[in-house]
Formats: sequence, C-alpha cells, structure tokens
Amino acid sequence: MVALGHDGCDGGSTHRTRLARLYDAGMKHVLRLIANSIALAVTVYLVPKLAWGDSEPLTIIVTALIFGVINTFIKPILKLLSLPIRMLTFGLFSFVINIGLLIFLAWIGGQIGRGILLAGWPTEPFSLEALVAAAVGALVLSVLSTLLSFVIRD
Repeated sequence: MVALGHDGCDGGSTHRTRLARLYDAGMKHVLRLIANSIALAVTVYLVPKLAWGDSEPLTIIVTALIFGVINTFIKPILKLLSLPIRMLTFGLFSFVINIGLLIFLAWIGGQIGRGILLAGWPTEPFSLEALVAAAVGALVLSVLSTLLSFVIRD
C-alpha cells in the first residue's frame, strides 16, 4: 500500500515524473538547438554567397545560439502575426519570414562582430545579391531543418 500525501498524490513518483518531463523537455530543446546549429553550418557551407564572418569555432557557437533564440522566441510571434497572410498564400509567406529572419541573424552578427555574411553584407552595402543569398539560404535551411525534425521528434 502506498502512503498518500496531503494532496492525495504519491509524493515521490509524482515529483520524479515532473522532473523527468522537465529533463526530457530540456534535452529536446538542446537537441533541437544542436540540430539547427548543424543545419545552419551545413547551409553556410552549401550556399556559395553565405560565409562565416570568421572561421573561429566561437563564431559558429554564438551564431547558433542567436539562431536558436530567434527560432524559439521571434519566429513564433511572427508566424502568429502573419497568420492571415500565410493562410491567403497557403503557407508560402513562411518562406518570406525565414528570409527575413536569416537577414536579421546576419545583421545581429554584424552588430556583435560574429556571424554570417550574406554576399558580404553586413560589412558591405546590402544588395540584390545578398537578398538572393538569403533566399537560397532560407530554402536550404528549411529543407535541412525539416529533415532533421524527422530525426528529433516531439
């Protein structure tokens, strides 16, 4: 027979279950961050006009962390605010959001001196070439992230 606490629950197993769920959620978040970091690194390697600001490992780590923060906090808000437009375009507007977030990531990297360059931008003036690089990068990044999401399931 199990002794119940004052709230009617088995204190030990309930507490462990909550901790286990919290641990699992944290590990999934870390795995998604690692997967997105790998996808970003592969994207920068594959797309000709994308490059790292410098080749230091710290740059890749800092950029990956910023990318994770953008995907965790900013992207869901933008997706919610753009819901009517995304419905009218059958979800294709999400691609425009991804382009904008990749440009935002490059801009933040330029502000802190570590990040990715889109055809030389943000150290050089913004051009059509940088926009095309962001579009191709967003497409490759979306495909890679989708493939990696099949490996890391919720």
